[in-house]
Amino acid sequence: MKKKDLISITDYTKEEYLRIMELAREFENEPNQDVLKGKVVASLFFEPSTRTRLSFETAISRLGGRIVGFADPDSSSATKGETLHDTIKMVSNYADLIVMRHPLEGAARYAAEVSSVPVLNAGDGANQHPTQTLLDMYSILKTQKTFDNLNIFMVGDLKYGRTVHSLLQAMSEFENPIFNFIAPEVLRMPETYKLHLKDKGIKYFEHEEFTDIINEADIIYMTRVQKERFSDPIEYEKVKNIYILQNSMLKNTKSNVRVLHPLPRVNEISTDVDKNEKAYYFEQARNGVFTRQAIIAHTMNLK
Repeated sequence: MKKKDLISITDYTKEEYLRIMELAREFENEPNQDVLKGKVVASLFFEPSTRTRLSFETAISRLGGRIVGFADPDSSSATKGETLHDTIKMVSNYADLIVMRHPLEGAARYAAEVSSVPVLNAGDGANQHPTQTLLDMYSILKTQKTFDNLNIFMVGDLKYGRTVHSLLQAMSEFENPIFNFIAPEVLRMPETYKLHLKDKGIKYFEHEEFTDIINEADIIYMTRVQKERFSDPIEYEKVKNIYILQNSMLKNTKSNVRVLHPLPRVNEISTDVDKNEKAYYFEQARNGVFTRQAIIAHTMNLK
């Protein structure tokens, strides 16, 4: 049987998105299922992570699997000059599945080509973060009860934000979405993703402010301006606090609107938003466990 890698969100079909949603709901209802018993999963994080790594490890543990790997590349042989090729070749001898985060775009696809076992991309540079997208989709489905006819606001770092790139591609498979991109000129959504929407006949709008239009949103997807993606610290300082969502801004928004954020947040969502029923980012992070359980079960043909 051909191994199932998940490197880009486009590796899954629309039907597979919906299947993951079904499985995530099943795992939310019954999170402890020993379907991974006797299996070993390698967790290779060449870049820092809290939610992604811990939710994957929680998902694996709740499925009855065992975890090997590292959370800090300084504790791996990469510090001795070992190539990614050799690391993946070696690890695929030990594990039944590899979960990998890497700072270089394309590293996950390369790992999948080298590995003899399935690879799940836990984020590769500014490129893709498909497992985050699937948990975002599960969060959208739980709060909106549909994927169709949604007005999705994406705010902040749309240039380097891999989460918004993947989410745009996935949500464009459903009926009549509208995208509103709110970003400073230096952090605008890359042309390749806008061309994708144009080719599919999907409406999108670009803004530098969103206070006047926020009441139209169904989903407000806030993102952190990522200091680690900037080569020039001065450019980062210019834009780091450009958008801050305040609780007062949500006063007249739709009753169904929900605020999402892939986390970690810095200053882009004020803490006074946290108690608002429209804030959903902590529940969104919780959904990551169930969704990643679903992805692993689907990848390993366990369900």
